[in-house]
Amino acid sequence: MERIGLIAGNGKFPLLILDAARAQGLVVVVVAIKEEACPEIESHGAASVHWLSLGELSKLIETFQREGVRRAIMAGQVKHKQIFSAIRPDWRLAKLLLSLTTRNTDSLLGAVAKVLAEEGITLENSTSLLEPLLVKPGVLTRRSPTEEERRNIEYGRTVAGHLTQHDIGQTVVIANAACVAVEAMEGTDATIQRAGEIMGSLHGDASTLSRALTVVKIAKPGQDMRFDVPVIGVKTIEVMKGAGVSCLALDAGKCLLLDGKKTIDAANAAGIAVVAEAHRS
Repeated sequence: MERIGLIAGNGKFPLLILDAARAQGLVVVVVAIKEEACPEIESHGAASVHWLSLGELSKLIETFQREGVRRAIMAGQVKHKQIFSAIRPDWRLAKLLLSLTTRNTDSLLGAVAKVLAEEGITLENSTSLLEPLLVKPGVLTRRSPTEEERRNIEYGRTVAGHLTQHDIGQTVVIANAACVAVEAMEGTDATIQRAGEIMGSLHGDASTLSRALTVVKIAKPGQDMRFDVPVIGVKTIEVMKGAGVSCLALDAGKCLLLDGKKTIDAANAAGIAVVAEAHRS
């Protein structure tokens, strides 16, 4: 039987990949990132699960080679700030980090993919087994965006487009065509929470700046579908509800919607409009 490797970060995304791969008759060898992956990965029928630290690039390669893995998928977020904080890189990762001229997500993970390829391991698109979960164009919730929310989306897409060109982040939070927060190393949920805190700290007449927030999450120009694919799930909707978000805009065909019906049901219950539009290169 054909074998495939799975490099598992946090969230449910790796579990979905594992289940989908097994459903297609693939033998899955998991390398679970200690700092990120959830223990539940142990109970999803992988042929083997190897827990490695984020800094152990050499061990990852040795594990896949020993297990006969020649193709792999990277799934689940690895927080960017983790890479430059608590981990102890082995000699191979340290050499790779020193070689980077920029230390953004694309350059870092692209360099890792190149090292894997040099060792005979091809990193494939993380969405290759989950095409049905990519969001379709259109309004996904009962409620469509209001005119104000659509203006926020238009402005937010412009701002996010500039951010993604430099691989800074993929999410912006807008109120009344004013940019409240942008994503960098902290991740989407933390960005949304910060926007909610900023709006909650404002005083005076609420009509000056609407408290209702619009979140715009887009793919990067030429999004590399092997890693860092935008993902939305129930947890994200819960964070939005707590922050006072009324609208979410996504890139159709470039963003994964985890727990599809549950996520949309949660958005409907929170009164959050969710819309997906064609990706703009």
